[in-house]
Amino acid sequence: MAAIQRSVRIFPASCTHLTRQLFPKPHHRNNLSQARLTCLRYSTDKRSVPPITHVNGETIVRSPYPDLSIPQCSFAEYVFGQLDNFSDFALMVDNTSGRHFSGRKLKEYSIKVASALTKMGFKKGDRILIFCSNCPEYAIMFMACSAIGVIVSTANPVYTDGKEYHKVLNVTEKFYENSHTKRQIIAAELARQISHSESSAIVTLPGLMQTAVQAVNSSKDIAEQVKLIISIGNSDGAIPFSLLMEDDGKTFPENTDINSKEDILVLPYSSGTTGLPKGVMLSHYNIIANIEQLIRGPMSHLTAGKDSLIGVLPFYHIYGMVVVQFGSICLGTKLVTIPKFEPEPFLSAIQKNKISYMHLVPPLALFMAKSPLVEKFDVSTVQNMVFGAAPLGAGLTQELMDRIGANVIQGYGLTETSPATHFDTSPPKVGTVGHPLPNTQSKVIDVHTGKSLGPGETGEVLLAGPQVMLGYLKNQSATDDMVKDGWLHSGDIGHFDEEGYFMITDRLKELIKYKGFQVAPAELEALICTHPAVADVAVIGIQVGEDVGEVPKAYVVPKPGVTLTEEDITNFVDANVAPYKKLRGGVKLIDSIPKTASGKILRREVKNM
Repeated sequence: MAAIQRSVRIFPASCTHLTRQLFPKPHHRNNLSQARLTCLRYSTDKRSVPPITHVNGETIVRSPYPDLSIPQCSFAEYVFGQLDNFSDFALMVDNTSGRHFSGRKLKEYSIKVASALTKMGFKKGDRILIFCSNCPEYAIMFMACSAIGVIVSTANPVYTDGKEYHKVLNVTEKFYENSHTKRQIIAAELARQISHSESSAIVTLPGLMQTAVQAVNSSKDIAEQVKLIISIGNSDGAIPFSLLMEDDGKTFPENTDINSKEDILVLPYSSGTTGLPKGVMLSHYNIIANIEQLIRGPMSHLTAGKDSLIGVLPFYHIYGMVVVQFGSICLGTKLVTIPKFEPEPFLSAIQKNKISYMHLVPPLALFMAKSPLVEKFDVSTVQNMVFGAAPLGAGLTQELMDRIGANVIQGYGLTETSPATHFDTSPPKVGTVGHPLPNTQSKVIDVHTGKSLGPGETGEVLLAGPQVMLGYLKNQSATDDMVKDGWLHSGDIGHFDEEGYFMITDRLKELIKYKGFQVAPAELEALICTHPAVADVAVIGIQVGEDVGEVPKAYVVPKPGVTLTEEDITNFVDANVAPYKKLRGGVKLIDSIPKTASGKILRREVKNM
């Protein structure tokens, strides 16, 4: 296993100080559960000392929150302890069917499924790929796998661009050009992940079954590798997930030998916006640490049994998987799962379930701020809206706050950091992603010299903490490029202010270099989004010659029913930016901006529009 060499304390895999009976006697609570009862409302009072420190000539921003003691146990042991605290709480609600799952039922089903998997021959180190949209069974399967040491790989059920996979899958570019169905492209991408992750089983839905079968049958090697397909619902040729949930639980292994700091829990794949997706190895300890950092830090004000969250962000993505799905469960709040974003069902779910706290991505910020549909539903119960995955401009933030009447909070992180590293508090400091989380350090370096920078100076953001990945699967060189001297290089451009609040402005590789000046596309996008006739925008660099470099070009989506010209946008930008930031590459009006499911702009696709 290619892993970052870090100094770690070796501990007994049994985690003696946290061991407990997985089938406790009535009213019995283990030590972990008791500890969580006392610290669940962990104080969010910040340190009295400034978070900015100077160490060996470097300026390092530490968390304003006290350091935490991270439990060293398996993920299942950790989450089961949380579920014991909320046995009678409705923790997950399937918005489509109305099914409710209490903490007791989630744990019970997880144990049954783990037992069934054990009977099927699955053991520690095996890999199972989950290929489905959001539903309570997603969490159950995840917990079941973690309990027996099976590694979960999560796949995007709505892959959008498969053209880079022809080299890996040994098929021609012409295959993609001549494909008449999106399913073929998705199957090709899925096949690559199945092969690379070495998954021996797939969990999917009836509507995705044909795609899964195509992926499995795409090569002899994959067909031999995948032993079975499990379907959440009835599908020909698949084992019904309901059968696993009906298992007697008798073969559940109570003492799986798991080293939480070294054993992989999950293999999400990075978005691949700059190349083929890479498998990110995240340990049990990585994910436990990040959940603790969130629920005992900036999310600790949420109230068990009272607050309701909406699970619209995809669970295959690290943000939806950890922050939304398990952050909610471990706080005892209710999570309403939605399989995909559809405007009216989404707003209806908010109204029906009196949603108070929402994790969203920037495309949904645009929807909530600008869509006339929002006015037709009661969203007054929403108190906090948290955004991640891509920068959110100050103008759009203010527009959203004015319309919804809720706090708009930004967070920051990467797949490689499990994912969260920074999180603003309520009330937020508009335009920032807040401070580093507990146990997390961050700094900014000059992109050319590597020199540590101070407040207000812009450079690449570096990160360190217990949530940093083990490394990339089968890719030590990429791991070494990403993590150097204990610091993860984010590839994001940003700065921090005198109070240690961070602002993320753009991706290092997306900066437009014009005559020696650096222009951040996200800055121009945030500005253009404030134009009253603009629904969405993407800015890219257009190469014009070695002496000039690149010039910015804007691709703008007008609001429906309004009149907007290229000249309107050009004049608007000219009046609000320095000369080197002007749209010298022009403006193009388009129907929509291609984006990933997490809201990141697919700039390579934009360039071809």
